[in-house]
Amino acid sequence: MEDKYSFAKKLIKEAADFIKNKMSESLAIQVKSKHDDLVTNVDQETQDFLISSILKHYPNDYILAEEGEVHHSISDGNVWVIDPIDGTVNFVVQKNHFAIMIAYYEEGIGRFGLIYDVMNDLLLSGGGSFDVYLNEQKIEPYRHKPLDRSLIGCNAGLYLNNDYGVTHLISHSLGVRIYGGAGISMLKVMTQELIAYISYIQPWDYAAALVIGQKLGYKIQTFEGRAPDFQRRQKLMFFPESEWKYFESYLDI
Repeated sequence: MEDKYSFAKKLIKEAADFIKNKMSESLAIQVKSKHDDLVTNVDQETQDFLISSILKHYPNDYILAEEGEVHHSISDGNVWVIDPIDGTVNFVVQKNHFAIMIAYYEEGIGRFGLIYDVMNDLLLSGGGSFDVYLNEQKIEPYRHKPLDRSLIGCNAGLYLNNDYGVTHLISHSLGVRIYGGAGISMLKVMTQELIAYISYIQPWDYAAALVIGQKLGYKIQTFEGRAPDFQRRQKLMFFPESEWKYFESYLDI
């Protein structure tokens, strides 16, 4: 496992260099489901680079990835979950605040995850049998922080619509922060810049954070209290498990 983990940390940095080298070129941008759901040629090319590198080294492994029809059950064999550019709109418009995410699962069990804030050179990695690090700094497990002295990250739509009472929950905190990407947001939860993240996200958006977060005392679940299904987009909360009863008292569930 150590070899695969070392390989993944090296690969994610290589993918970041690949993206940076492409940033001076003109982007081919396409709309997926709606006008603010974008994909670029760099998303696809980065995913292709990651997949080819993984399968070259581990030809018997499987891939679950964002772009195209690269799907495989998380519970069947050795599965790498890839999000080549999380926060594509930020990548297109701001050239910043986007992440690469890689997670590795065996028979449905998360062995490690990586979230790399590309432009700020911040790699959060670990989970499973590995301690969690932000670059060279070890990240300690969650320690209690009062909600009224905390910030919450939230998807803009869920916040505006007050889905499940999330706006009411956030009103008891110091406020909401919207970063435009699951990876950046969940990294900030695990470094305790945010106390929780609430969004409507896909498996490749949460696979890495789920593995890393378990090591630190965080949990991802639906508002009904179920684990994510790794099949579809779901409305999910990423939060310190020890704080759930407190959060639950403010939610409409």
